[in-house]
Amino acid sequence: MDRAGLVCQEIVSPRSTLRVAVVTETYPPEINGVAMTTGRIVDGLVAAGHRVDLIRPRQAHEGGAAADGVEQLLARGIPIPNYASLQLGLPAQKLLLRRWSVQRPDVVQVVTEGPLGWSALTAARKLRLPVISEFHTNFHRYSGHYGVGWLKRPIAAYLRKFHNRADLTLVPTRALGVELAAQGIRRVDVVARGVDTALFGPARRSEALRRQWGLAPDELAVVHVGRIAPEKNLALLETAFEAIRRRAPRARLVMVGGGPALAALRARRPDAVFAGPQTGQPLAEHFASGDLFLFPSLTETYGNVVAEAMASGLPVVAYRDAAARELIDHAVHGWLAEPGDEAGFVAGALTLAAAADLRAELGVAARRRVEQLAWRSIVERLVEVQRQVILSAPLFARG
Repeated sequence: MDRAGLVCQEIVSPRSTLRVAVVTETYPPEINGVAMTTGRIVDGLVAAGHRVDLIRPRQAHEGGAAADGVEQLLARGIPIPNYASLQLGLPAQKLLLRRWSVQRPDVVQVVTEGPLGWSALTAARKLRLPVISEFHTNFHRYSGHYGVGWLKRPIAAYLRKFHNRADLTLVPTRALGVELAAQGIRRVDVVARGVDTALFGPARRSEALRRQWGLAPDELAVVHVGRIAPEKNLALLETAFEAIRRRAPRARLVMVGGGPALAALRARRPDAVFAGPQTGQPLAEHFASGDLFLFPSLTETYGNVVAEAMASGLPVVAYRDAAARELIDHAVHGWLAEPGDEAGFVAGALTLAAAADLRAELGVAARRRVEQLAWRSIVERLVEVQRQVILSAPLFARG
């Protein structure tokens, strides 16, 4: 074996420590699925003994040093329209070229597809570094919900070009991998999402919290957790809840999260509970204190809240899409409607709202279903994929 082969073999040894550059436009304490997932991955890499070079925009209230095992580069950013709390990272190609020339990462992991992510791809290619991209957000699907549907095709073309510059694109479900392949995105692999089953669990149920919601122990709490925004299909959520209320007048809708549609929804539904964004144990208590989780979105690449609801012992009503398609067997772990079948979604909500014993049975099965999704195993799978990419894009990798 020649010297290059020996070096590559050493790099991908299962016992070797990797240096992973993670480039993302969002990161905790920002509250969204991409930030949460990226934070868990970084924590898991460090816990497994790897080094992380974290490149992200500076947040509005930046404070505290990076955790042990993490070096940070805080890039410049600008607020994202309709996501005022999030930053769009500005290009930083020259900065990254200097940084990675001095201290080369073994692999670059580009989480988001903004200008910062594009410049990271360009820098990685120039330095002949192995690079992985991630597909988290269906921006081309979102466009129709914000009055810019005409951008759908240009956005899809940009995403295709972006991800095809990487050695590999990671998706959280097999179905999404098939969809991206059909759109011309090459070299796709699956790394699932995890769920913290120690944090999220039925034992977090709080009767005190339910009393704050105005509910007696035997009254129904219908919960939704997520961004309160047009792309989440909240009109269907309201339709389903109205149908439930006609049969169970004391039922209460509990909305956890914030977003651009919050004020309008609050005005339409003054009887609902608006808990605002929640994290950590309070979030876990809000999940577990519910009785039924409704998730009508059709714009998710995954939907972490579905797995969190299941871990909390809630039966989920959702479309057969994204995480729900991957995790839920119909009438076993929850209730599924075919995508776009609004009548089927409402019927499922009514079925579970009226059957406490069935809700309890599905909730137990849902918890059992996600217990295998520990973040540690997800990170182990990611590192395995990273080593494969390093091996397949060795010292003479393309520029």
